Order: sequence, then structure tokens, then C-alpha cells
Amino acid sequence: MAATLKLTREGVGIELRRGTFDVLIDGDSVGSVDWHDTVEVPVESGRHTIRIRAGRYSSQVHSFEAADGETVAFRVHGAMVWPRWVASMVKPDLAISLKRE
Repeated sequence: MAATLKLTREGVGIELRRGTFDVLIDGDSVGSVDWHDTVEVPVESGRHTIRIRAGRYSSQVHSFEAADGETVAFRVHGAMVWPRWVASMVKPDLAISLKRE
């Protein structure tokens, strides 16, 4: 039996990093998520890493555990404030925030 990874892309404020975000599980692309979209991706039970990417810009890598039948949820959002958006020019893994719900 597999688990489910649920990604919701929305937040408050203006998203400065726009476009479609690619979803990477354990380094492999498994789909994408658009603004105001929610996607569900089946994952095997066990420990995984997740990263969201848009071109050279990305989130930091996050680890999560998934048990059989469990739904693991994350909220995704592009940079919302100018200082973070500008900082992402030099440190691309600050461009997208990824938080576990």
C-alpha cells in the first residue's frame, strides 16, 4: 500500500516567483503544481526527500516519513517579499518556500 503526498500552492500576498513549479521526490521529477492548485502524488512508504523547483530556483530540501495509507501535506509558495526575492538571485534555494502542514 502506498502513501499520498499532497501539495497545495497558495498563500497570502503576492507571489513574486511565478510559473509552474516542478515537484521532485528523492531527486526525481514526479509532476508539477501551478498557482492555486493542489496535487496529490502517490509515494512508497518510508523516508523521502522533497524539493520544489522552477528553473534554477528552488526550495530547500525537506525530509519526510510516509506510512501506508497516510497523507503527508505540504504548502508551497514562491517568494512573497522583495528582500527574499532579491536574495534568491544569489541563493536560488530561497526562492520557493515549502512548509509541512
